[in-house]
Amino acid sequence: MSKGEDRKEDPDAVHGRNDSSGMLVQAGILAAAGIVVRIIGLLYRSPLTGIIGDEGNGYYNYAYNCYVVILLISAYSIPSAISKVIAERLALGETRNAQRIFHGALCYVLLVSGAFSLFVFFEAKLLTFGHSVTVLRVFSPTILLFGFLGVLRGFFQARRTMVPTSISQILEQIVNAAVSLAAAWLFIRGAGAGAGETEKAVRGAVGSALGTGAGVLAALLFMVVVYFRSRREIVSQMEKDEDRNPEPVRNIMKLLFVTVTPFILSTFIYNFSTMLDQTIFQRILIHVRHYTEQNTAIAYGIFSTKAVVIANIPIALANALSSAMMPNLSASYARRDLDETGSIVSRALHCTMIISVPCAAGLVALAKPVMMLLFPQRSSLDQAAALLAGIAVTVVFYSISTVTNAVLQAIGKMNLPVYNALTALLVQGAVLALLLLFTGLDNRALVIATILYSALMCLLNHRAMSSRLRVSIDLRRFFGAPFAASLVMAVMSRLVYGGTSFLLGRLLTPRGYLMNLLALLPALFVAVLLYSLLLIRLHGVTREELMQMPKGAALVRLLEKIRILQ
Repeated sequence: MSKGEDRKEDPDAVHGRNDSSGMLVQAGILAAAGIVVRIIGLLYRSPLTGIIGDEGNGYYNYAYNCYVVILLISAYSIPSAISKVIAERLALGETRNAQRIFHGALCYVLLVSGAFSLFVFFEAKLLTFGHSVTVLRVFSPTILLFGFLGVLRGFFQARRTMVPTSISQILEQIVNAAVSLAAAWLFIRGAGAGAGETEKAVRGAVGSALGTGAGVLAALLFMVVVYFRSRREIVSQMEKDEDRNPEPVRNIMKLLFVTVTPFILSTFIYNFSTMLDQTIFQRILIHVRHYTEQNTAIAYGIFSTKAVVIANIPIALANALSSAMMPNLSASYARRDLDETGSIVSRALHCTMIISVPCAAGLVALAKPVMMLLFPQRSSLDQAAALLAGIAVTVVFYSISTVTNAVLQAIGKMNLPVYNALTALLVQGAVLALLLLFTGLDNRALVIATILYSALMCLLNHRAMSSRLRVSIDLRRFFGAPFAASLVMAVMSRLVYGGTSFLLGRLLTPRGYLMNLLALLPALFVAVLLYSLLLIRLHGVTREELMQMPKGAALVRLLEKIRILQ
């Protein structure tokens, strides 16, 4: 029997392809929302930096990184963990137990996130120091709000719909941007003409922190409305469930703690590298090398608020794939369908590579033009662009490690990402401390440490996954085609930018923001078009994969007509 005939006659194979295709559609929705969120973040971070300055950014990021660590411990992993547990129950037809888990998760958040919220407010001095203590206290109520928001997002993700989560993320960022800008401006203005620059910077950072909380509150209110609008459908599904195996409340709470804890530890250690870097950077530069708090905050702010923020944009796809993949993987693994599980992972990794590799190459080739577009402050432009080009490769490493991290969690190997992250964290921390103590690299040492950490996580997670799942990886399609197409794309986009800048330089005076924008747009257009065509010509994507895209049939006919696809 031929492969084509086998696919037609095997309902499970058809079901598997539909599940994988649906996963990619949901991931696409979530990824699009993630990219929109990051674009909004970039658009408002630039004027916000103009309001609060690099010093204000430094104080904000000191407090924000501490807030994120507490969030990781208390609430950040809730969506993935809840999605996994509820998806497993739904796959087995236990809708009432799924709803019991949802209610138990709300209780869990009230206890755990509530306790951490109070701890941050009253004990902020234990987590940070100086002017950032005040900023951190403003973040404290957001921890509890985010916990409830995470439960609702995980609930809908388990039901394989990413639309509510996507809309709530966009709403959260819009409100965050609006309130942050308005509050920072009003707080600084309220300081009066006699206030010093540091006082204004702190006030601006407090306003920005207030915007973060307002955004989470708006998203939570939206998700509550969506949940109650879906209540009738949920009740209808529960009525069809005979409830043969009701889970006691004690078992549900135990399950939540057993499931959520490894997620928390893994995500905490995975992201704790940021706070560790910040702490080592602060302590060594201030107490050993005798930098001022102001200069240290400025140097760290340029790295974390500019270079890292831009590099995080394409990683949105990996985060989206992980969220969309979790319920599908958990359900297929609960059914012991290892072939389908491997197929889902293969598709996710392939999609990750064909997006992350060109993004990394583009950031290297166009680091300064992109930085000038989003953060045009001249005083730190060259330094920020160099830092961005340096950490561009982490886009690939972090994207792969994010997906493999989710795979290990979904198949029940939740402790392995914890061990891998801890190993990478210890190595990275030691290397960063040595670089800061014995070299003059300053924030460039942060670049090296970030690359090292992301690479180790990528390698360790991939090795752990490969030893436990049969994942089919075509090296030419997964790696060769994206890398070759990205290399050509990067060179050509840089040449287009340089040539356009040269021509515009003869027409526009002075050479500034407008000229950079006009030169960057055609370079980006050429980059996207050239990479897409080269990827197809190099067989990085198949005809079947193109057909699964929106308007895929029309796209295939067009590519055949111009002889790109044969």
